[in-house]
Amino acid sequence: MAVTLYLASASPRRRAILEQLGITYSVLPQDIDEQRLPGEAPDDFVCRLAIAKAEAALASLKDNEEGACLGSDTTVVCGGEIFEKPVDEADALRILTALSGQIHQVMTAVALATRETTHIRQSVSEVTFRELSEAEIRTYWFTGEPADKAGAYGIQGLGAVFVSEIKGSYSGIMGLPVIETLLLLKEVGITTINILSQKV
Repeated sequence: MAVTLYLASASPRRRAILEQLGITYSVLPQDIDEQRLPGEAPDDFVCRLAIAKAEAALASLKDNEEGACLGSDTTVVCGGEIFEKPVDEADALRILTALSGQIHQVMTAVALATRETTHIRQSVSEVTFRELSEAEIRTYWFTGEPADKAGAYGIQGLGAVFVSEIKGSYSGIMGLPVIETLLLLKEVGITTINILSQKV
């Protein structure tokens, strides 16, 4: 019997990645408290939120519904400081000014919850920004792209012009690391086409 997959997110980036992989799913976004706990380490923070989203989606299913719920969370860390989604233009300016000319980490955790158990995996990538001017940061803000993204930029969109180098998972920086996600899905019998195994 096929396992029904639920994505505990309304993120168009995460949906696009699953669709690119040919994975069938239903969207079941969750509104959870995303406040960081006092003294909480960045990797613990993203893992806790990913698990909370997946398990909240699972709890919202009816008692007779079976399925696997996928939750993910992403944060940006630079100089020991966590940069989440900007609250306004001034906050976006603060964040992108701090990232300008620096190397930062993008941490994404992905969790898969079923009635039996919850599994979690994490992806950490390094992103190097070129030097940014205040004028281009403000112009970027008014495109609307940074408003809903950790670190106030989207690498898959206009924010790509800020990036001089990446080390790690591009899809992880987008918000859903492909390899980690596929490994989790495989554990519950959800697979996609493995093009490497196909004969030409």
